[in-house]
Formats: sequence, structure tokens, C-alpha cells
Amino acid sequence: MNIWIQLGLMVLSAVLSASLAKKPPTPKPKAFEDFNFPQADEGTPQAVIFGDVWTESWMVLGVGNYRSSKIKSKGGKK
Repeated sequence: MNIWIQLGLMVLSAVLSASLAKKPPTPKPKAFEDFNFPQADEGTPQAVIFGDVWTESWMVLGVGNYRSSKIKSKGGKK
């Protein structure tokens, strides 16, 4: 009989702790201004490199496919 009381108290405490826990706030979506990309100044020579390479002065010329809306999918049906 003692084990059933302990089991009931354990379930009751788990339910109470789950229901009284604070809900985490939903994070704000990232804006394009939040990113810090090194950009080229006007007149800077630009090189196009294909493959993996280490350079001393790298810069971001363009950032493509940045989305601010959710991607909607139909589940992969053909």
C-alpha cells in the first residue's frame, strides 16, 4: 500500500511541476541588419574563387536567398 501512495505523490508532483513551469518566450526572427558581413568598399579589386581557398582579406559581395517568411511545403508529393 505504501508504494502506491509514493507513486501517486510522484505523478502528482510531476504534473504540478509541468503545469506551473514558466513558458519560454518565443524568439524574435532574425533581421538582415542583425548579421555582420564584411563588405567591399567601392574600387576594391574583387576576385572570384571556385573551390576551397584561404585568403587574407575576404569579403562578402552578396548574400542570396535570404528569406523573412516561412517556407511552406506540401509534404514532398510528386
